[in-house]
Amino acid sequence: MSRAATIALAKGTVADDSFRARLARFVAIPSASRVASARPELGRFLSDELVPLFRSMGFTTRLLEHPDAPGPCLLAERIEGDGLPTILQYGHGDVVAGLDGWSEGLAPFDLRERAGRWYGRGTADNKGQLNVNLTALEALLKTRGRLGFNLKYLIEMGEESGSLGLRDICREHADALKADVLIASDGPRLAADKPTIFLGARGGISFYIEIKARENFQHSGNWGGLLSNPGVELCHAITALIGPAGEIKVPTLTPGAIPENVREHLSRLKVTPQPGDPEIEQWWGEPGLTAEEKVFAWSSFEVMEMECGNLAQPLYAIPPSARARLQLRFPVGVDVDAVVPAVRKTLAKAGFDRVIVHDTHDAVFLATRLDPDHDWVRRIAASIETTMGTSPSILPNLGGSLPNDIFASDLGLPTIWIPHSYPGCLQHAPDEHLPISIVEEGLGIMAGIYWDIGNH
Repeated sequence: MSRAATIALAKGTVADDSFRARLARFVAIPSASRVASARPELGRFLSDELVPLFRSMGFTTRLLEHPDAPGPCLLAERIEGDGLPTILQYGHGDVVAGLDGWSEGLAPFDLRERAGRWYGRGTADNKGQLNVNLTALEALLKTRGRLGFNLKYLIEMGEESGSLGLRDICREHADALKADVLIASDGPRLAADKPTIFLGARGGISFYIEIKARENFQHSGNWGGLLSNPGVELCHAITALIGPAGEIKVPTLTPGAIPENVREHLSRLKVTPQPGDPEIEQWWGEPGLTAEEKVFAWSSFEVMEMECGNLAQPLYAIPPSARARLQLRFPVGVDVDAVVPAVRKTLAKAGFDRVIVHDTHDAVFLATRLDPDHDWVRRIAASIETTMGTSPSILPNLGGSLPNDIFASDLGLPTIWIPHSYPGCLQHAPDEHLPISIVEEGLGIMAGIYWDIGNH
């Protein structure tokens, strides 16, 4: 059997409905890791779906657990011989909550097809992408009878909860996870019609800033002009950190410069909003950078939420406190440990010493970026070009954040991500969906990659 036959077999699972049938079973399991009542579903997704599937492909399986993790991890292994390339793959089977607000006729845990898209929670993030890779592996085993390489597949059930415990699990089982490269699928393509690989991720941290002026609300007629307003103070404090066009005023929060080979790779790309996406506001962000450099090679510092008073039930009183949650997305070159101290120092220097800057409150994802000229990048890009007839977009890193630093730093692996989704998929929102056209392309891409790796 041939490379072309393997690709055809993988893509044929869309036409014969077997891909959709399995994805429907995946979606029907409400494995929301942040929902306490859904915790039993995390293990059930592994035991009912993935363990039998991997064993049917000749993999051994075992569960790896950690007390901080909301659910177990699954490690599936198929070792075909010494001296063969060893690939580590990663995916996650947990999802965010179903949420209200889905369009009429759609529901989060019931796969539905509409206008060439499959709708349901996890279709894009990450069960659909996981199914693409597993289906392509099945096709390779059916045509070749073997992989031609060693494969270790790590499935996490807590990525949407910040990957708690995953770092410790990987450190504890580092020998079992030894490999030549990580190949994973998550996140979006650059655009729906553009096959993409990305080589890392921006880091991400969040923290609160707060002013507590007094204990109680005070009538604005009696006390207006006599008592400080924490909401006004906090807004002015934020302007010491972020300029009126979104530029970052604290140099420690930026990489300072963009490496030339990163800039050169980004010059070949174009972030193009699709129908239904918001238009890019060119005036916003770091001056002098292209849109691609802003989102893939620079930091963004955002006010995510603010609280002051009670908008739902106005009290006509001066609020006693105000609070905001700030988020920094950052590329390689930013010292994450220096971020909060730098914010405190900047605010104090600007005279906002009443502002309390809390330490980070969520899991911290560190920034990673594989050299775009790495040999594994060339090999994977060449395979995709052979399959698709066009070269993929190569992003030095994703604009979002993933636990990639665990694989890149703790396990010391080159990391390559091949996403099978697109920016408008509405992941984490109602009406999450996955275009069937991307599924078909992804099946062909992954079947080709697996075939080529097996050819050494």
